[in-house]
Amino acid sequence: MDDDVLLRMRGIVKEFPGVRALDGVDLDVTAGRVHCLLGQNGAGKSTLIKVLAGAHAPDTGTLSWQGEEVRFSSPSSAIHRGIATIYQELDLVPGLSVADNLYLGHENASAGFVRRAAQGEAAQEVLKKLGHPEIPVSREVGRLSAAQQQIVSLARALARDARLIVMDEPSAVLAHDEVANLFRVIRDLVAEGVAVVYISHRLEEIRQIGDEVTVLKDGRTLASGLPAAGTPTQQLVSLMTGRPVEYLFPSRPRRTGSAKALLDVENLSLEGKFESVSLSVAPGEIVGIAGLVGAGRSEVLETIYGARRRTSGAVTMGGRALPAGSVRAAVRAGMGLAPEERKSQALLLGEPIVRNVSLASLPRMTKVVPGWLDRRREKATAQEATGELEVRPGDVTRTVRTLSGGNQQKVVLARWLLGDTRLLLLDEPTRGVDVGARSEIYAVIRRLADQGMGVLLVSSEVPEVLGLADRVLVMREGRVVHTAPAGELDEHRVLDLVMEGIVG
Repeated sequence: MDDDVLLRMRGIVKEFPGVRALDGVDLDVTAGRVHCLLGQNGAGKSTLIKVLAGAHAPDTGTLSWQGEEVRFSSPSSAIHRGIATIYQELDLVPGLSVADNLYLGHENASAGFVRRAAQGEAAQEVLKKLGHPEIPVSREVGRLSAAQQQIVSLARALARDARLIVMDEPSAVLAHDEVANLFRVIRDLVAEGVAVVYISHRLEEIRQIGDEVTVLKDGRTLASGLPAAGTPTQQLVSLMTGRPVEYLFPSRPRRTGSAKALLDVENLSLEGKFESVSLSVAPGEIVGIAGLVGAGRSEVLETIYGARRRTSGAVTMGGRALPAGSVRAAVRAGMGLAPEERKSQALLLGEPIVRNVSLASLPRMTKVVPGWLDRRREKATAQEATGELEVRPGDVTRTVRTLSGGNQQKVVLARWLLGDTRLLLLDEPTRGVDVGARSEIYAVIRRLADQGMGVLLVSSEVPEVLGLADRVLVMREGRVVHTAPAGELDEHRVLDLVMEGIVG
């Protein structure tokens, strides 16, 4: 066995009732390299890293660590060997401090007492190494932003002197400069001989940080050892989806004339977040908002929707002024929102698909007696909406938690197909969604627009905004700094606008 190969997995099989999640996966991870793991939702990535982390025991297959065959009986046994995993759904304890989270399970203790001062100093050193000394080590993790929590999760891995760090979608909640800092940390780690397994749906990240790529499909290793920077995008996507790449956006129809605006926003402001934002969306038009995290994009959508009470300005829907801070008025006017964090803000994860889809239309599902839900009608309408969006699996009684990220997002969209929605607000519509499911969601958004629905979307991925939208607004530091048809912009121009303030 090569001395530099830290981890070797051979023929890993893992079955759950009715599902063969892993079907003979092979994986080699080398010290001092970034090994990227690609695959659609459901390809087996999450199950594989849980086997590696000791959360699942493989049914068959072998796992060797530093040349010795091992079998992890628990996550703590994997950690003890030097394997740390940062999950997409962070497993931090919200009620504990940053320092306590970093050293949970291996506290700095003497005579049974935690040496909190020493532990706090050590935690501060780790955060300093990550470039985030501003995060207070005494603050409860639950009070931190999502990006700061991601940093704390990475800091916890470093605090355990891991030889191998597994990162599952680590950049999903990070701003552009925070991603750059994350990559700096990763490069420092691999320079010290640490191995990194990096999972991301963003192919541009794979090229920037990866050394080699393994592609999983249907629980099997489809390709391994591919050069991250040298493998064409078309080849990677084709391997993941099993079909020729069309990481393509739906064709944008030619718009003729200027339809009367469906949504009019004039001089909208929210103190401390954004100011003097004006925009309009016509029926059948997709308007995109580009900008860095923190530029005020999400807050604009939430304020238009009434989830935040505007400081000043006006929101008009179909010619009728909407009151400030009233979601009910927005929904009644025909507005729907698919928020940034679908799991915490949009979905009832423990409830079935049918209940999640019908949530915004329950008054229409009642029987003659007010307050009595017509469950047969609820199920039939949910099946119709999810069938139109090709939600898989098609069983609407299935719990939403069991669906892939792409299908969960489709459930959120299906919710607004049941009502009289005329305007759809989309915040990061493909976050955590694989390439194959992305193209499906893109097709859904375009189809809804073609049917006359207006769409206002926010995305951190500039190619997504440019590929989907008819017209693009660029935001920087709470202001709209540029507006243009999407065809008149490219990625470099948008990045110049959001990062350097160059307005043409």
